[in-house]
Amino acid sequence: MKKQLILLAGSVLFCNQASAATNIMKSLYVADFDVGSDTAVEEGFTLEGEFGFLTASGNTNAASIKGALSADQETQNWSNQYRLEMLYKESEVEREGENIRDVTAQRFYSTVQMDYKLGNPDHRLFVFGEYDNNRFSAYQYQAAIAAGWAQKAIDEDDYQFRYSIGPGYGIAIDHDGDTDNENHGFIVRASVEYKQQLATGAKLRQFLSTEANSDATRSRSETSISAQIMDSLAMKLSFIMNYNSGMNDAGQDNLDTETSIALVYQFF
Repeated sequence: MKKQLILLAGSVLFCNQASAATNIMKSLYVADFDVGSDTAVEEGFTLEGEFGFLTASGNTNAASIKGALSADQETQNWSNQYRLEMLYKESEVEREGENIRDVTAQRFYSTVQMDYKLGNPDHRLFVFGEYDNNRFSAYQYQAAIAAGWAQKAIDEDDYQFRYSIGPGYGIAIDHDGDTDNENHGFIVRASVEYKQQLATGAKLRQFLSTEANSDATRSRSETSISAQIMDSLAMKLSFIMNYNSGMNDAGQDNLDTETSIALVYQFF
């Protein structure tokens, strides 16, 4: 009986010593032991593709295609967004007294924003790049780069809000290859994005950006709502407004609008 009590006391003493040693190790190397902390970042990469197609015949002959790729990348130190859009449209137009089918819209648009996370991962420094090639606008292409401060101001399960603001540089080249001085030079770029998961399961997104200098302003607004059809497939209704004050000099409207319905497939 004595031997059993001695063994039991020894076991308890050994467990207490092992527990104390573990606590000391945890205090010395807390970063290695704190795997499940709230600051842990769920890393991943998502890619979605959009496709919309419209054709009409009879009194109106037209066909349009819209496609887009959107990607989000999340790592321990970076939060990146990539987007590529394409719009193509053919319509029946009158030319020299004849009705012919011709291209009436053609646009390529791409953006990338890379956010570097600071000590507080919701506080970030961003780098942004944009390229806009619209065949039927006043410019052959427009491009901009910017850098500055970004922040994820709200990050709840059902809704998120983020913004960014900083200086940059913009350029606009017309169809003759000349630089438009009003749309060329240093700019200030700001953007806000709001996302919400609705009770019905649909997703709402509102995005607004503006690039401005003393002579010209370019702004873009995207409002979209998407509803899940099956696991990786959704239907998306979107309304886009593009405003460019420099279009007035070329005799074109400052505001372009686009309404579309597209299927969205999440690759991963």
